[in-house]
Amino acid sequence: MTPRAEAFDNWIRRDFRDMNTALEERYFAERRSDVSGVGDDIKQQLLDEGRAHIVGLLGEGNTDEGFDAGFDLLGNVGFYMAACRRHDLTEPSRETRSPLAEASALAMQLGASLGTVPRFASAHLETHNRAVDGVFKSFTTLEDEGTFIAYNTRGALAYIRASEALLRLLPLGVSHPVAADLLDEARDALEAVYRYNEELFQILDVERFFYCVRPYYKPHRVGLREYRGANAGDFAGINVIDLLLGVCRADDPYYSQLLVDKFLFMRPEDQLLLRDCMRRQSLMDAFLEHRDSDSPPLRENLRRFLAVCDAHGKAALQHHEQLVEKFIVQPADEGDLVDNQQLTASGPPLPVLLKALRTLCDLRAGAVRDDIPSRHRDLATLRELASQVSA
Repeated sequence: MTPRAEAFDNWIRRDFRDMNTALEERYFAERRSDVSGVGDDIKQQLLDEGRAHIVGLLGEGNTDEGFDAGFDLLGNVGFYMAACRRHDLTEPSRETRSPLAEASALAMQLGASLGTVPRFASAHLETHNRAVDGVFKSFTTLEDEGTFIAYNTRGALAYIRASEALLRLLPLGVSHPVAADLLDEARDALEAVYRYNEELFQILDVERFFYCVRPYYKPHRVGLREYRGANAGDFAGINVIDLLLGVCRADDPYYSQLLVDKFLFMRPEDQLLLRDCMRRQSLMDAFLEHRDSDSPPLRENLRRFLAVCDAHGKAALQHHEQLVEKFIVQPADEGDLVDNQQLTASGPPLPVLLKALRTLCDLRAGAVRDDIPSRHRDLATLRELASQVSA
């Protein structure tokens, strides 16, 4: 890390967080959903101090510090641009290009060289968020934001553990006796996702999350183009699970579009992993292919495979029915913000987003729906086979 990059990192970890926190406390006490005209002196200070750091870094050019240093710097520039968006210093619907010219230039240079979007991604807050003296980076010092990031990180790492177990199973085959151990590992990790979410939903304050945490994830422009906000699912693990279990398929136009939209929000190694999984046979199809086999290990592995599918579907339903409903839909409805075109991090109006999320949830849960390519019939076939074995 160069001296300028280090100074910028220190600013993001200290003064930047303090200014955002001061603004959030004023918003929450005064207007909540309308930030215009509140704390303008602090907003200007944040804008100017961040720009001064970025101008120096832009003049420094590409110092070839390696991918990790570049990715970390991109995250810091992205935090600054996201905060400017949150405080209404930039707003894509009233602009044709970002007014943050220097930040856009540096973000686009970094994003293009790294092979990622030129804005902060979920990895910057979760799986690649280096702590200093026990404190990781965040936009504010608010307890609810720290809780949200910590539990999202736990959940992401649990999903990654499950995906790694399924990936290790592929070269062994579904009838291998050791596949049972890997399926149990995947199930345990997915059950951990559910537990972490349960804890988060109990701890997280709904209004603090909706009004003080979520707004930093809004879409904003970098240069001419508007980019959607970061999503907690922007890592390969959860989609690897979808594809390897077979509950979602790469040849489904809806799901493949979802993957295309998120590729550049992931680190390059995740992009390669996901592309490789898109060409693999799913475990569900492998079990269906061997449905007539009397192999005891295969039949035992089938039972364990179905337990993994159940755990994955249960976590998906939990996310949709608790996180989305409780922390987004209900406060939006109470604040008369459902029709606000700038409400969601992914861009579409809330009703459109909810319909898409319901589809994804039902695919992962194998719901009984014939208007989407749900695998509920194939899962029913496999459950019947498993019940025969148990009997």
